[in-house]
Amino acid sequence: MTTLSEQENRLILGFQKNEITEHHIYKNLAGRIDGVKNRRIFAQIADDELRHYRIWKKYTGRDVAPDRIRIWFYSLISLLFGFTFAVKLMEGGEQDAQHAYEGMRGLGDEIVALIGDEEEHEQALLTLLDEERLRYTGSIVLGLNDALVELTGALAGLTFALQNTRLVALTALITGFAAALSMASSEYLSTKAEPGAKNPLKASIYTGVAYILAVAVLIVPYFVFADIYLSLAFAFGGALVVIALFNFYVSVAQGVSFRSRFLEMAGLIVVVSGISFLAGLVIRHFFGIEV
Repeated sequence: MTTLSEQENRLILGFQKNEITEHHIYKNLAGRIDGVKNRRIFAQIADDELRHYRIWKKYTGRDVAPDRIRIWFYSLISLLFGFTFAVKLMEGGEQDAQHAYEGMRGLGDEIVALIGDEEEHEQALLTLLDEERLRYTGSIVLGLNDALVELTGALAGLTFALQNTRLVALTALITGFAAALSMASSEYLSTKAEPGAKNPLKASIYTGVAYILAVAVLIVPYFVFADIYLSLAFAFGGALVVIALFNFYVSVAQGVSFRSRFLEMAGLIVVVSGISFLAGLVIRHFFGIEV
């Protein structure tokens, strides 16, 4: 067996802790999720992680306890945001570990094979995961995008036209609720007309719920603040936060660019809101409305 330096020994102990921690994370997921295919994938990765742990143990001769806090954290993330997001977030945060593994290639062919598993085999398995909620991302995007773009523009116009926070909030609430039902109905009919893996009812629910949640974020400031323009500023800020959070989720879960998607949606909101600002001023002046 190769004699290790103190630094190499510390590194490998860290590798052991990482491998045994991920073994428990994947094992927990395999025991909780639905679908035979997904369970088999997670069970296989869990077995690979345990095998990697035992390989590293040959060099240190020591057992290492898993990171219980990390296991709890990713288990919670998987419950809240889905298992695909959780495991891809976990794997995406391990670039430094991959570089450290590369420095151990000189220990032998077994380590070279282990590195190959980490870089290729597990990533290939993760691409085979099939999570229902990700099939409905398009429906969620439809609900969020329509609500944020349309209602932000409507709020901008109503803010300048009506000049009353409660009146703007109630008008937007009624408009938003009606629009959510309309969008959900449209998504149901659209999905039903196009053969595919999506269930029309589930697609409509995802769209409607996403729309209503976006409406809630936008109108809450009008119930909290008395200043009409401060309310509009917070509504606009809330829209950007929702866009950022959702696109971060999609970028991790589906491996797409966060920057381009965020800028596209944010740009639409800015353009539509700007036009609506002007429209509200013009309409208010033309009709001589004073509230």
